[in-house]
Amino acid sequence: MNAPTREKLPPLPAQPEGVAWPTREWPEGDLPHGTDVKRLKMLMDHAFAEKAPADLGETHAVVIVKGGKLVHERYWAGFGPDVTCPSWSKAKSITHALVGILAGEEKLDIHAPADVPEWADKSDPRNPITLDLLLRMSSGIAFREDYVPEHPSDVIEMLWGAGKDDVAHFAASFPLEHEPGSYWSYASGTTNIVARAAARAAGAFGNDFEAFMRERLFHPLGMKSATPKFDAAGTFIGSSFCFCTPRDFARFGYLYLRDGMWEGKRLLPEGWVDYARTPTWQQAGVEEGPYGAHWWLDIAGPGSFSANGYEGQYTVVVPELDMVLVRHGKTPLEAKLNPKKWIAEVVDCFRPS
Repeated sequence: MNAPTREKLPPLPAQPEGVAWPTREWPEGDLPHGTDVKRLKMLMDHAFAEKAPADLGETHAVVIVKGGKLVHERYWAGFGPDVTCPSWSKAKSITHALVGILAGEEKLDIHAPADVPEWADKSDPRNPITLDLLLRMSSGIAFREDYVPEHPSDVIEMLWGAGKDDVAHFAASFPLEHEPGSYWSYASGTTNIVARAAARAAGAFGNDFEAFMRERLFHPLGMKSATPKFDAAGTFIGSSFCFCTPRDFARFGYLYLRDGMWEGKRLLPEGWVDYARTPTWQQAGVEEGPYGAHWWLDIAGPGSFSANGYEGQYTVVVPELDMVLVRHGKTPLEAKLNPKKWIAEVVDCFRPS
């Protein structure tokens, strides 16, 4: 089994003295001295042009937080601070936080075989799969992640087809294709298996699990807009569905920038954010990545990590610059790599020349 590689991670900055936590409102500030304002304006004007540019598609919202203050915000026509946006796969990183909360209470052990009823028989080759392997997309389960309707797609079938009423059972029913830990393959099905395991550990499904999410995560951060979606079996569809305003997505990213701390209280266990941003081993030839544990890595330079979603939804954490950047929009599949490049250029505007 291939273990995650360990690298020296950049330090996570603490809350600046005298800056209020954004639980109620985001403190606002000016663009910091040294920002390449001209380049930033050019990038924003391109993204928010009246006619959506072909390379990015529509950009609905951008929120930039620097040093704990909201320093830049812009919205597409018809959008604004109070309009909720789809998370798509950014919900996976929210699922990571929920697992962390339960692991901190010793209700989950990510290195023990995951609590998956379909794999409970010890003779089942999937039985040894741990939550760690699921969080690192290294379970070895055969699950096709494709969003083109005319292509064979297990994720589309899970979310809108035969699996929609019980997404975790649907995903857990797939056979093993590779030895656990020997093959990296991004798969939304694994997240819904994790979300159900979290619900089983919390002893709560449906409305009760939503209450747990609000009490332990959303409410402490001031994420009033957060709207998670559940299937008919009561499982949080943690792979794909938690709607929020861009500012609330920024709050979630800010929790990770601050190492799981909020207003002096530890919400995520010590080391959990470092776990998210520790690289996962990936076999040669993988085009996507690098990847951590339900967070992507290095989108805005070494040491950055991000929650990424379909059609160009991003919450990017940049410890080096004490920054969180949120981008929402509707980017065509053929241009899916371009928002990453654009985000990296925006972040570069804040680096000293």
